[in-house]
Amino acid sequence: MNIKQIRNATIVVEYAGKKFLIDPMLAEKGTYPPFPGTIRQDQDNPSVSLPTSVDEVIRGIDAVIVTHLHLDHFDEAAQKLLPKDIKMFVQNEEEATEVRNVGFKNVEVLQQDTVFEGIQLIKTKGEHGRGEELLKLMGEVCGVVFKHSSEKILYVAGDTVWYEGVQEELDTHKPDIIVVNGGDNQFIEYGSLIMGKEDIYEVHKAAPNAKIISVHMEAVNHWTLSREELKNFSKEKGFLNSILIPDDGELYSI
Repeated sequence: MNIKQIRNATIVVEYAGKKFLIDPMLAEKGTYPPFPGTIRQDQDNPSVSLPTSVDEVIRGIDAVIVTHLHLDHFDEAAQKLLPKDIKMFVQNEEEATEVRNVGFKNVEVLQQDTVFEGIQLIKTKGEHGRGEELLKLMGEVCGVVFKHSSEKILYVAGDTVWYEGVQEELDTHKPDIIVVNGGDNQFIEYGSLIMGKEDIYEVHKAAPNAKIISVHMEAVNHWTLSREELKNFSKEKGFLNSILIPDDGELYSI
């Protein structure tokens, strides 16, 4: 498989001969205002440019997976630029309706047994932060596991913190590759919305033989964990060889 970091949570996964675009945020740098209640209120989003043209990002894509409909995972630019007949996978019927309402015609809700072109796609659980009030505010999220006889097992965790649900997914699917959203993005009042360095360390301890790829870093105003800090922490904790921390535009063949 090939996994290419585009920007933020946007990645392109080439798996068993098919090309998936996950969580597309395709706007130009500075298109949207900063997220309210967060740090860096002087910084518009996205805070960095795409590493390549939008045409190159979406060229040859067979399907799009949107783990949830927050702006930094499926923005207005993606809604306008993606072909309206492209295969779209979403997490529930409510979001399927929203995606159809902006013009997409081929929308499917991910299940535990979804199959696309011979590839098994398994919807996984997640929690977009900690505490009942924050979880209610942030809403439902998901991840996805990819399985095919010709490939290693890939788990894209999505916008989740470390909690027992992630442990359960690791125990159930035993992935070889784990993509985590690892920028420790935060609301000032509520704390972390996605994984920070300690969460990622827990993922490593739970799946010590897996390779972790940390994305969703340094691209929207409310990140708090830098690539450099995560690299230093991973070295300190002894799992630097088990983690990849891609720059935007970086491609891994695994």
